[in-house]
Amino acid sequence: MGNVVRVLVVEDEALICTFIEDALSDGGFEACSVHSGEAAMSTFWDGRKQCRALVTDVNLGAGISGWELARQIRKITPGFPVVYMTSASAPDWKSQGVDGSLLIEKPFAPAQLAAVVSQLLDTRA
Repeated sequence: MGNVVRVLVVEDEALICTFIEDALSDGGFEACSVHSGEAAMSTFWDGRKQCRALVTDVNLGAGISGWELARQIRKITPGFPVVYMTSASAPDWKSQGVDGSLLIEKPFAPAQLAAVVSQLLDTRA
C-alpha cells in the first residue's frame, strides 16, 4: 500500500467528492479529500498526507478558488501536478490555469479522471 499515489482532492459538493474518490480508487490512486481551498492549503502545508497531485474543482464556493489554490501550491512546489474540474469555467483555463495543468469538464466518466491523473503524473516522471 506504500506505493499507491495519494491525490489531494478538493470538491465542495459531497456527492461529487464521493464520485471522484471512487473514480480515483478504481484507477489505482488514493484520494485525500477536503472541501475547501483553505483546507487543501492546510493539508498541503502539513505534508503528512504526502499527496503527489492536486485534483480541484474550480468553483469552491466562498473562499479561494481552484485557480488560486493551484497558484499557491505551485509557489510552494513548482511543477506540482494539477488537474482542474469544472462544468462552467473551462473557457477560463488558458488564462487562469497554471502551466502544465490539465482540465476535465464535468460531467465525466470515472475512467476519464483516472486517465487524466495518470497522464499528468507520467509526464512528470
